[in-house]
Amino acid sequence: MRPAPWFIRARLKTRQLMLLIAIEEEGNIHRAAEVLNMSQPAASKLLKDLEDMLGVSLFERLPRGMRPSWYGESMIRYARIALSSLGAAGDEIEALKAGHAGTVAIGAIAGAAISLLPKALARISQAHPDLRVSLLVESSDVLLERLEQNRLDLMVGRLFAGHDKRNLHYQALAEEEVCAIARPQHLIFSLPAPDLDELAKAAWIVPPEGSVLRHRFELMFRSAGLQAPQRVIGTAALLFLTKMLQESDYLAVVPIDVARHYAEHGMVRIVPLELSCRMDSFGIITRTDWLLSPSAQTVLQALNEVAAEVYG
Repeated sequence: MRPAPWFIRARLKTRQLMLLIAIEEEGNIHRAAEVLNMSQPAASKLLKDLEDMLGVSLFERLPRGMRPSWYGESMIRYARIALSSLGAAGDEIEALKAGHAGTVAIGAIAGAAISLLPKALARISQAHPDLRVSLLVESSDVLLERLEQNRLDLMVGRLFAGHDKRNLHYQALAEEEVCAIARPQHLIFSLPAPDLDELAKAAWIVPPEGSVLRHRFELMFRSAGLQAPQRVIGTAALLFLTKMLQESDYLAVVPIDVARHYAEHGMVRIVPLELSCRMDSFGIITRTDWLLSPSAQTVLQALNEVAAEVYG
């Protein structure tokens, strides 16, 4: 006969999982107990019971607080997953009771948010009008963090060498080119053939410090023996970017799909110079240690269908 799982033998309580997370966030058991509205002795007993069952110390006791041990970090990660899963189950049941088909949280980088998501979400809305979808448009780093925290069901973005890929499934969709854009009246368009030397002298709106595109943008100039542009504004906010371009003579480096969208509406023009600072391919990313809900599987299927049409 197979033995009962450890968490059944330990009579694991959701309060213990909540306590682990609270201690990590608050830094000591006293404040964690206050957050959970319990006495410190009760909190200490919950923690001791769990540590005794596991046979390890989940926290290092420091002179001024507590810090998760390696065992604690692992247990806290799964505690977050378990509580998030229970929360998602409750949300899904409430949605079903209210007559909705479920709720799905999607993340996407800017290019995919313009080229892929509108058509996919329109198709989903037509086929499943009761399915509720939320969309977060951010950089891949931010989206991967939200995916790990179970705040997203799936995302469309990139994986880079430094990302922990052990619990992730990546399905490549397309490569992403970038280009320079400016307001239609910008003097750059009066030049017969703009070159990299002219671009180096311009003022730019670029991605924030630490982003991959920012690094490759600056490296493009240095590789050509030029100094990278010095007058820069670093931001990922497209709304600010487009308004700033209309109000000034800044240039901006953006994904080609974003550039084409705004150019079609006459807000910007694409600078006629191919940039070498290409981005890596992007794709659909899901977690292998997390089961997608039926609603999320419906969204995933629609994304795959539309991606085949959009990217070939």
